[in-house]
Amino acid sequence: MTRIRTLTLLGALGAALAVTAPAGAVIPKLTGTVGPGFTISLKRFKKPLVSLKAGTYSITVSDKSNIHNFHLRGPGGVNKQITAIGFVGTKTVTVKLVKGIYRYVCDPHSFTMKGSFKVT
Repeated sequence: MTRIRTLTLLGALGAALAVTAPAGAVIPKLTGTVGPGFTISLKRFKKPLVSLKAGTYSITVSDKSNIHNFHLRGPGGVNKQITAIGFVGTKTVTVKLVKGIYRYVCDPHSFTMKGSFKVT
């Protein structure tokens, strides 16, 4: 009887792992750049980002100037300052994007350094 319970438990554990395994799949990547001049961008596959399907994404931002930051805002409570003023380097965050319009800006230069994309 103990052997049957153990096999049943192992079977259930294996089924649970099989269900959760896809969640550990590769997360799609986006790349952002801010600076060194007065430029900001967000790309996927080296092309400017226009639209995406809803889901979880990894965003890696290369901040090339200490006078800029990279700030992403949008639906679902997304309000992430990925890099800060004074920081130079690369940072990566994981963000869940839901349907709607997202905007990214350099806060101190938001009139000229901005972009947006749509999530469907």
